[in-house]
Amino acid sequence: MKNLSRSFSLSLVAAGLLASGAVNAQSLAIINATIHTSTEQGVLKGASIVMDNGKITAINPAEVSADEIIDANGKIVTPGFIASNNQLGLVEVGAVAGSRDAGDDKAGIDFDVSLAYNAHSSLIPYARKGGVTRDVITPYGGDSIFAGLASVVDLSGSLESDVQKQAALVVHLGERRKGSRAFTLQTLINKLDAHQTKLSKKDKKDDDKPSTEDKVMAKVLSGDMPLVISVSRAADIIELIKVKEQFGVNLVLSGAQDAVVVKEHIAKANIPVIISAMDNLPGSFDSLHANLNNAGLLEKAGVKVLLTVGGDASHNIYQLRYDAGNAVSYGMSQQGALKAVTSNVADVFGINAGSIEVGKAADVVMWTNDPFEISSNVSRMFINGTEVSTQSRQDKLRDRYTTDSNMPRAYTCLLYTSDAA
Repeated sequence: MKNLSRSFSLSLVAAGLLASGAVNAQSLAIINATIHTSTEQGVLKGASIVMDNGKITAINPAEVSADEIIDANGKIVTPGFIASNNQLGLVEVGAVAGSRDAGDDKAGIDFDVSLAYNAHSSLIPYARKGGVTRDVITPYGGDSIFAGLASVVDLSGSLESDVQKQAALVVHLGERRKGSRAFTLQTLINKLDAHQTKLSKKDKKDDDKPSTEDKVMAKVLSGDMPLVISVSRAADIIELIKVKEQFGVNLVLSGAQDAVVVKEHIAKANIPVIISAMDNLPGSFDSLHANLNNAGLLEKAGVKVLLTVGGDASHNIYQLRYDAGNAVSYGMSQQGALKAVTSNVADVFGINAGSIEVGKAADVVMWTNDPFEISSNVSRMFINGTEVSTQSRQDKLRDRYTTDSNMPRAYTCLLYTSDAA
């Protein structure tokens, strides 16, 4: 939802406000802030930031000029957090099949899960309460090892949300309930090899229109599209490093509970790792090295770490900041944890956000205190330079049942548009 005040009529702005709780503004500045940039600049104290037309336009200008100026009074300001590896907007109630759209038995390389993304999901405002402004949504696929295509979405809650399609190809390897992991890895290698051969032999005069799979695999083989592979066991990770070397793919490991065993190999191969900081118990023989120390150990080894919420991630994205705080308590640096939920995610998935820099999307969050502390809250939030609400359905239900009313206590009539705000 970019620069609503300049791009849409008043009626459309009103519709957007209903959906996302956005507060309209033109240029905006925050002054006297403690800015955690998530860049090499680190932390800037008593600093200012200017946002206009959905982008960050200035940091610490000699003179601050904007339509609205907010005095942070020393409060912490960070980039909006970027969640990943979940089905936000693709599932509403896990136990209700009709509200699950992240997978299909026939899903494969060309499965574009963004077609089902629901910007009015009641889970989105709850995620915003945790400082999350963007998300990498991923399919869970079907019978094939190829789960489909990930997408990046902003969490403005608008039906005009910015959606970055084909952000990555998601693959599931490792242990199988039936059959051998060797077969699945061989399937991946054969697919890469077949498309590499096809590309090398393609006649320049060939007028055959490439399929979606052809286009996706071409991007994967050129390194333009990350190949996110869900895998846990150290031996499997070593085999995937060989695949990266053979085909030159932009490999990203997901899950990777055993990554600490081969962390030096991963760092040398320059492979990012997406992990849950709270993954501390083995779920199988593949993940015997799950431990609360893993995020810190990988960071110290030079691995680019991305933190994600484990378990029922779509319904608990709010807790991403708590998980990052736990990663810090178990050995990760505070700035490393911040980057693991902001700039590192942006770097891996090619997102123009995740850091306080001129030219980046104006996804900015002001906090009451340290965002990794459980007692802190979001004070104000901006997505693409427009302020959005952090009021969730849970807040409305709390207010409904703790406020005196003449209506019956069992009254539950809440407007859908209000739920989504």
